[in-house]
Formats: sequence, C-alpha cells, structure tokens
Amino acid sequence: MHQNESVNRFQLDEKKGYFICQGVNVMAFDDIYPVGHQAGVGIIMHGNRVATNGDLRFEQTPGQWQPVPKQLDRKLDIEDNSITTLLQYPDEAQHLKGFNPLIYPDVTMTYSVRVTGVEKGIKVTLDLDREIPEQFLGKACFNLELVPGPLFGKPWIMDDKQGIFPRQANGPTLSQKANIHAVGHFAGVEERAVVEELTAEEGVYSPMIADDIIAAPYAVGRKFTIRPEDPYNRITIESNTSDLRLYDGRMNHNNGWFVISSEIPAGATKGAIEWIIRPNVVEDWLYTPVVQVSQVGYLPNQPKWAVIELDRRDDRRQSVSLVEITEDGAVPVATQSGEELLLQDSVQPDRSMKLEVQEWGDFLRYRYLRVDFTQLQKEGLYQVKYGDQRSAIFRIAEDVLDRGVWQPVLEYFLPVQMCHMRVQEKYRVWHGHCHADDAQMAPLNRIHVDGYEQGPKTMTHYKPGDVVPGLDKGGWHDAGDHDLRVESQAGECYILAMAYECFGVDYDATTIDQNAHLVEIHQPDGKNDILQQIEHGMLSVLGGYQALGRLYRGIIARSVRKYVLLGDMSQMTKGIKGDNDDRWVFTEDNPLRELQTAGWLAGAARALRGFNDTLSKMAVEVAKELFAHTGTDLATKEEMKEAEPTDEHNMLCSAKLFAAAELWITTGEEEYRNYLINQIDFICNHFDHVGWVAARVDKLLQSPAFSARIQQVLPAAKAKIEELCQETPYGIPYKPYIWGAGWNIQALAFQYYFLQDAYPEYFKPDLIYHAMDFVLGCHPGSNTASFASGVGARSATVAYGMNRADWSYIPGGVISGTALIRPDFPELLEFPYLWQQTEYVLGGGSSNYMFMVLAAQQLLKK
Repeated sequence: MHQNESVNRFQLDEKKGYFICQGVNVMAFDDIYPVGHQAGVGIIMHGNRVATNGDLRFEQTPGQWQPVPKQLDRKLDIEDNSITTLLQYPDEAQHLKGFNPLIYPDVTMTYSVRVTGVEKGIKVTLDLDREIPEQFLGKACFNLELVPGPLFGKPWIMDDKQGIFPRQANGPTLSQKANIHAVGHFAGVEERAVVEELTAEEGVYSPMIADDIIAAPYAVGRKFTIRPEDPYNRITIESNTSDLRLYDGRMNHNNGWFVISSEIPAGATKGAIEWIIRPNVVEDWLYTPVVQVSQVGYLPNQPKWAVIELDRRDDRRQSVSLVEITEDGAVPVATQSGEELLLQDSVQPDRSMKLEVQEWGDFLRYRYLRVDFTQLQKEGLYQVKYGDQRSAIFRIAEDVLDRGVWQPVLEYFLPVQMCHMRVQEKYRVWHGHCHADDAQMAPLNRIHVDGYEQGPKTMTHYKPGDVVPGLDKGGWHDAGDHDLRVESQAGECYILAMAYECFGVDYDATTIDQNAHLVEIHQPDGKNDILQQIEHGMLSVLGGYQALGRLYRGIIARSVRKYVLLGDMSQMTKGIKGDNDDRWVFTEDNPLRELQTAGWLAGAARALRGFNDTLSKMAVEVAKELFAHTGTDLATKEEMKEAEPTDEHNMLCSAKLFAAAELWITTGEEEYRNYLINQIDFICNHFDHVGWVAARVDKLLQSPAFSARIQQVLPAAKAKIEELCQETPYGIPYKPYIWGAGWNIQALAFQYYFLQDAYPEYFKPDLIYHAMDFVLGCHPGSNTASFASGVGARSATVAYGMNRADWSYIPGGVISGTALIRPDFPELLEFPYLWQQTEYVLGGGSSNYMFMVLAAQQLLKK
C-alpha cells in the first residue's frame, strides 16, 4: 500500500447513499440518533468512525438532553454529486413530552444542509429560511463532533496554534445565558410547569440546561487539522464563513465529545455556513482482514467456525491455517492445499481433517469467508491465521465453560447491581448501603426523563409525596440508571429461575445478608447464590405489590442530576425517609406488563419452593390475581390471521398465554390448562412469537389434539428459522436497528432452547452455539471483544455501568454489543458512554447470556 494522498473526488454512491473515496466514506443524515452521537454528517476513515453529528444546534457542546432537529426530507442528487437534507426546529413531538422530553428554544425555522462531493473532500453548506434571533447569536452554531477516545494524547493544529487532545476536560470555563430563559411555546398552557419539573435540581448544575457554563475553546481560527501526524486519520476543515472553535464537550457533560463549531453569523440565511472538509485518503488502502472466533473457545464436540471479514474490494485470497500453541510455541496443525487443509500427523496421527474455507459472500459493508474446523477435537490452545492476521488464542477443552464464563454473572454482576445493600469485595467497596429511604409516591401528572409518567391518579391509597413502605429492600439497579423497573426485576427473576430449573445451578461464592443489608463477594455463606438472587428480586416486586395493592411501574431518582449520578449510588440520597431527595415510585395501568409479570412471578415461585416458601406462595397468589383481573378476549380466527403479531391486542394475548403456561406448570390447576388448550388457534397463527411458550407445556398438557395441531406448524417454523440464520455468516439472525443486537440474540437463544428441547427432531441446537460464539467474539467489525465483560481472552472492559466514569467494567456484565452506523458500518467503540453499544441491563442481557451458556454446556455434554 502507498501512503500518498489521493486526488480522487468523493463520489456519491446511489445504492449505498453516501460518499466514497477509496477507504474514506462521508455519510449525511443516514443515522437518526443524535443523542447517541449518531446523526447528521459523519465520517468513516480507513475502517474507523472519526466524526459525527454534523448539524445545526443551539449549544456549542450539546448533550443527551438538548434539543435536536426534526428531519423532513433527504434527497440524493447523483448528477450534482450531493445530498441535501431538509430539517426544522422544533420537533414538537419531543418538546416537553415523550420518553426523553427535550426543551426547545423559542425558534421556529426550517433549514437545509447540503453536502457536495468535491476534489479531495466535501463541501457542507447550511441554508436558513430566516435569520437567527438576536438572543441566540453566539449559541446557534454548526457543529461536528469528534470521537474522543482515539484522540487522547494526539495533536491538532488551528491556523498557527497547536495542541494535544487531553484525556480529561480542562478549564477555564465560560459563562453564558442559558436557552432555558427563552423556551419555545409549542406544548400548551402548562409548559412552564413542565419545564420547572424537568429542570428542578438541588444543586447548581442541571443536565437539562448545561449550556450556561461550557469550556472555553482550545483554539479559534479558520483552518483546523485533526491528527496531522497520521495519514489514516488526518482531517482538515476550513470555514469560508465564520471562525472555527474547538470545544471540549466533557466540561458540561461527562459523556460529551470534542466539538468543532462555527457560530451562525448575524443576518445570515443562504450560505450561512460553508465548510470544506478534506479527510486524507490513503491510496490503495484496504480494510485489514479480521479473524473472528470465540474469545473463550469451544467444547471438543461443538461446531466450530471462524469468520474472516474482508474489504469488498479485496480480491486477494491468502492462506488460512490453524496452529496449536504448545510449550514450544506455535505448531502448525493444518496446511493449505487448494480448498483443503489437511491435519498433520503430529497432532492427530490416526486421522486427517479438511479445514473447509467457504466464500460466504457480502454482508453489511464487508465480504466474508467462513472457516469450519469442527472436526478438530483435540484439547489444547489454538489460533486461526489468515495470511499475517491472527485470531485470539482460544481453548478447545471439555471444561472450557466450567469456570469464569457464565459464573461471573453470579459472582460479580448481580451482586454489584443489588440495590438496598452494601456490596464489598475483600479490600474493595463497590457501593454503600443505598436507597434506604425508598420511596415516595410520585407527583401526579409528572413527566420523568426516563419514560416514567404518573397520570392523574396514584391508583393507590397513597397520596403524592407519601412514603410507601416495603420498597426499601430487594431489587437490582438497571444499568447505570439505578432505577428499578418492574419488568427488569420480575423478568430477571424469571430467567434466573429457568436457569435453576433447567440446569440445576448450585453455586455459592457470595454472602448475602438481607437483615444486615450486606453483600460480601467471594465469601460463601452456604446458600445457593442463584436462589438468593431470585429472592432479592422478589423482595422488591412483591414488597411493592403488598404495599401498593398493585405492581409498581418503577422506582427512580426524582431529578435528572441524580438520575445521571455515577460512582457510589449510596450517595444519591441521604437515606432519611420522607425528605426531599427520596426516589419516587410510579404506578400505571398496563395490562400487558401485568400479564408478563404474572408469568414471571409464577416461574420464579417454583424456584423459591423450599428456599423461601413465604415469598414463593405470595408470588403464586399475586400471579393468579394479575391473571384473573387482566382479561383479553381473543379475536376470531379470520381477524387473527389479518392482524400483525406485534399489534397491541396480539401482544396482550401472547402475554396472557405466557402467564397461563407458567401458572399451569406451577399450580397444575385445570383453569390454566383449559385456557391453554382453548388458545390453540392463536398459538398456531402466531407460532413465531409464542411457539417457545407452547413448547414448554405441550407434553405436560397431555392433549393429543393440542399436540397434533402444534406438529402441523413445526415444519414451517423450522424453515423460517433456518432461512433467517442463513442471512448472515454467523449462523444467527442479526439485524441491528441502532442499538447493538447482542441482547436480542441472547433472548432468541433463551426462547429457542425450549423449542429445541421439546422438538429436537425439528430444531437443531446449532443456533444456541452460534449465538454464544457471537456474543463471545465472533461478530461483525474490527473489535472482536467478547460482549461479556471479563470473559475471554479479550472482552468489553470499558462499559456503560455504574463505574463507567472510570473507564472500567463489572465482570459478568454483558453489553449491548456491536451497533450499526447507518447504513452498513458495524461499530463497537471502546468508549464507556455509548449506551447503545456498551450498556449493561437487568431483565435480560447477562442473565440470558448465562442461560445460553448453560444451555450450550448441557447440550454439548449430553
């Protein structure tokens, strides 16, 4: 390869929808997630995303809570070699309402961003339909955000000034008038009250505002160069209108990025901003091949695939080989001969093996080879090589899953996430006894920033502000948000209960003392950890039901400042019940969630029998109550055929079916058996979604007619799953939308286990093995880390957990995984603040991962 600068033009590719110049791409408004640093104008250089969110904003360094425009139209003009996007402020659907309410400034305007491919780069032109109001001059600006992690310690040049991108934000700061003083009137007469609710904080800082104090720019000028020393990452930006300013967005938002910004000049409309962006193009650059394997390894009799990811332009084919890592170093196991690699006699003297190398084809932006080495069963350490590129070193062994693979979920992740406890690990305190003052009844008609909304009634005998007893025990903090959603609590208990029920998990590495509110990691107490964890979740869900007379929606910090708190969550409140920092408990009328919870409770109740009979009996009774008062009448057969499987009615029917199945397994009462048998038409019409539930009860029902109908739909279900699995080189369905799809893949493996267990003649276990390998490192993109933190040769050790501010991780936490930068770039950054790539969650995630590994272990050892 040569490192000469290319003089080629950036050409718009009509099919892909972005500009291409050899190994550099410029996207324009393909992505739709600006709060997650995915939107506007973005740049991918030589296999890495380096910039994003090129757009008009009303803050120099906006964060997650600042307003974003609404996209109206996007047009590709191949003849003109341009993309023009029409946008507007405000987006009234997000102003003071919705899951993540935003506060829009008092501006109503439409504008366009035109990106044109030119010689050696692109031209960005901003046209406004009106002048920027005087009160927003200096605040309204065109921004481009720079991915911070790779820039730490690297140089920049602005005109005749130079600098180094710092690892942490550095002062001085600037004070300016916040946009909160000029809120737009788009929501109605009560908007001022909503603004006050959203911005009410106990301190001087509010993430909802956060534009009153920003970092002073590191430099101001007309020409800015990023990474001048590195031809693979060098970008030059020139402004033909107003000055460029380099800001550090981490000064007012921990999750901020570096921002290059130009203020909109007074009186400007057409051509208000004109930038020329010149990313350096390394001539003849090709994506370095990536060899993807499980970072943990394989059982001897497990299907074993390596996937090799290549540049689509790369027509070369290099040799594929397999080496064993011995005491004397790397020893060749296989050598290539055409399409066959024959196992050498020195490794397995009585047999030979063909290492099958398949040209799988194109997926996303890459081309893939698949290497099958299933026949290799000799225990040892191995590595797959493709030319000069090597995979991680992995093991093949009977005990490869026996230690440090699923166990960290129980040893570390769940204990660390436990709420209402002090969590210690030898010399370390993960967090103190937290939220001992839970919780006050939420105010009426309250919008919360994380999707919680209390309606006009509390639906209990408690009044807003009353302390609700029984909520100061049990539960796990969800990700870095520290909230307790009923679905994350009850759903977690259910998955753990299924792991206990299906695989007999008996593991003790932790002391859990509910009376002392104390957890000691790696200090066994003679009790099964998985049962103690199920008990802990049930204490929260059932304690809330007993106190409220209904399920809670969730328990969450009352202010945004506390919601985003990092570090020791015991500092979130003072622990004094009834004061002004207690968390709020929300309620809701949600039949779907009630039916789902009924099923989860019924399943968890079985696991607690003989361990905590009081909680077990209570769980059954609550599940029965929820099932009884949450009714759904099924539609007619013809209506069911026409309805979408995800419409509200069918989702309710599916949830009630699930609840009936778990209640039947738990109680054996005929009411639930009869309900299940009567729903056979619904089951058969929606088998893709509820087949796993039917699989759990088919044999137990002992109904020949029911089983016969199920048998009729199994061939089609099998064919559909196989078709989906063939769409990717990884042997599993993978269709990320924005977030990484790791959690969905693990949930699919969880449900698929029951299909495979009930109908092995139709459903092979391979999907489970491939899903496990995907999570453990055999997945798209150059970052082949295991999604399970601390698991495997290389794993996600920078994650979105409670300790993310330390660029750290929690062992056993499983991140969301490789995300999609639209339309075709798979990305997994080593950056702790991208929830859509590196977040931990409860109610799935780690527990589904643990179940999946246990399932693979059971199936492979049969």
